[in-house]
Amino acid sequence: MFQKPSPQGAAFLFRRFGRKGYSLFAALGKEVKIGVLTVATLSTAAPCLGADRAVAVRLQADDAEEAVTLDDDVQLSEAVTTASRPPMAAAVAARRVMTLGRAELAAAGVTCVNDVLKLCAGIDVRQRGSFGMQTDISINGGTFDQITILVNGIPINNPQTGHNAADFPLNLSDIERIEILEGAASRVLGTQAFSGAVNVVTHSADEGFLLRAAGGSYGTAEAEGRGAWRQTWGERKLSASVSSSYRRSDGAVDNGDFTGGKLFATTRYDDPAFRLDAQFGLSSNSFGANTFYSAAYPNQWEATDRALFSLKGETKGRIRLSPQLSWLRNVDHFQLIRNTHKAENFHRGDVFTLGLNAWTEWALGRTAVGAEMREEGIYSTNLGTPLAPSLWVTIPGKIPTPQPDGSVSDIGGGAAYYTKHAARTNLSYFLEHTLVFDRWTLSLGTLAQRNTAADHKFRFYPGLDIAYRPAPSWRLYASWNRALRLPTFTDLFYKSPTQEGNVGLRPEENSSFRFGSRWRPAAGVSVDVSAFYHRGSNMIDWVMYAANDKFYSTNFRLNNYGAGTTVEFNGDLLLGTRQPLRRLRLDYAWMNQNRKDTQVIFKSNYALEYLRHKFTAVLDHRLFSHLGASWTLRLQERNGNYQEIDRATRKPTGRLSAYGTHARLDARLHWTTARHTFFADFHNLTAHRFYDIANVEQPGFFIMAGASWKF
Repeated sequence: MFQKPSPQGAAFLFRRFGRKGYSLFAALGKEVKIGVLTVATLSTAAPCLGADRAVAVRLQADDAEEAVTLDDDVQLSEAVTTASRPPMAAAVAARRVMTLGRAELAAAGVTCVNDVLKLCAGIDVRQRGSFGMQTDISINGGTFDQITILVNGIPINNPQTGHNAADFPLNLSDIERIEILEGAASRVLGTQAFSGAVNVVTHSADEGFLLRAAGGSYGTAEAEGRGAWRQTWGERKLSASVSSSYRRSDGAVDNGDFTGGKLFATTRYDDPAFRLDAQFGLSSNSFGANTFYSAAYPNQWEATDRALFSLKGETKGRIRLSPQLSWLRNVDHFQLIRNTHKAENFHRGDVFTLGLNAWTEWALGRTAVGAEMREEGIYSTNLGTPLAPSLWVTIPGKIPTPQPDGSVSDIGGGAAYYTKHAARTNLSYFLEHTLVFDRWTLSLGTLAQRNTAADHKFRFYPGLDIAYRPAPSWRLYASWNRALRLPTFTDLFYKSPTQEGNVGLRPEENSSFRFGSRWRPAAGVSVDVSAFYHRGSNMIDWVMYAANDKFYSTNFRLNNYGAGTTVEFNGDLLLGTRQPLRRLRLDYAWMNQNRKDTQVIFKSNYALEYLRHKFTAVLDHRLFSHLGASWTLRLQERNGNYQEIDRATRKPTGRLSAYGTHARLDARLHWTTARHTFFADFHNLTAHRFYDIANVEQPGFFIMAGASWKF
């Protein structure tokens, strides 16, 4: 059933493809020397081994190693997906992970990670600002709090609120690929992977320098630079990269101006015994927060700072051990009315995570075990329970107000102290076993979870994934997984003139059923069909019970179900490179909900405002020589309504308007050579104005243009 593992440090010569789904899986962790490999061979093997677009191929001849870059659709992989605890080749994984590669990112004319995710029909991306600012991301009808966001497998979720989770502390030039896992995945990625996960994987082996600059409408300007270095001493390798960027804009919507910068650095040491990865990220943003917490206050403002540091290692013996340590800090300053202290909030959150994973391959399959301890804490002027004055924490840059008796006070001139605090400790244990046969892959496991903020009892969240490969080009898969999601500190404690949290909220729980098929009838053609059913209990939403009321956080039962299909054509593989078509992707998703609650509500703020229909089409083609064009069409119908605001008085009218259906067409012209790229992005070519979030009219036509240089 399984191939016998090679001795540690052994190498074998790879001469031909076995055309079996598990062929690459059997070679994981071993040195493979490729003897004869032709383009024709790669084209033949692509349906089996390049199934979900992996990372790279390395050809080794004698003592020289040459990196060969192939199209995303034919790249072979040693690589892992986010769908299992141990490393698993995408071609044999029991669960499909949708992957967007570097070529797709370059062709789509995106300016941030959030723009990339808009290309996937199953993902809902809603922006209050422009150019990726104030973005909420959700999957399959979930909310922005119900997904896990990772950078190289390290979670960066903010327990304060999911509103700021999409502030990725890295740059576009760092990205190798983006992996998207739909459906519950708590037994793989922990409690917050409630309705799915997004994992951004960065480069690990490139070198050189890149400079990029762009500017355009609304006074928008951005600049980015990246440098990477690699050194090899026999079987030991050391690589590192550093990138930084700056962005600013007057804003494409009212009160949508912003300034911000990012710094991201990685390093990797690799030798025959172990591998060690370290990463560090910083981001800082200041922006007009248009209607962030209420449409009645259009002139809100917010500033956020984020820092990420992680260490992750892995041994390479028969039993693989992978310890990891991470720290995430989020600092938030919010003003309900810009440049005033009305309903002003300060928050500082820290997340410390310590984990250990272990896995081994033996006669009965691949077994993985793991443990993780995560400590989440927040100091705030609004969130948490009150601290004794002696325990108040000074807010950096703020000066306390002196009192006549010589004491200091936290009033007048804005807050000077964090006066509230909340903390919780989450302990998780993981167990997973995977079997890979000639045509079948079976993966089953469970998460045992205990949290100090809940009932201090262990809860179990099992799951089962099955994949069947009736032919090398065809894969069927099905899964059932249970998941848990803890309320954010905002859900529990937030209070303002327009919102009120609920300390009695119960954790959300979900049973997720998924079915699907992936068919690759020819090199360069793939068809994916899937369906899902999510049965949720204690689901959290912010709702209004009357038109003149505020929003309250509450629990209720909610079921989501839907289906989708994706069709992709790679013209270079299918028709050759002497024709104009490079890539065509068509993606459609449909969804419905069934709310199980007798309590009548006037309006839902998040959970019930889902995309009932979404269709995307992405076309990339050549014009002549190095000049190409890309077109992106998004058509979507959003369920739900928003309450109209009287523009003169800024007071609610009590009338609800449906979001309805809207479409948007974008285009990019790009001149691309080995070292240079010149581009012009034309957004919203029809200049159609619409509402995708309450009372925030999306911008009309705007343009961005720029260039990048590699050296």
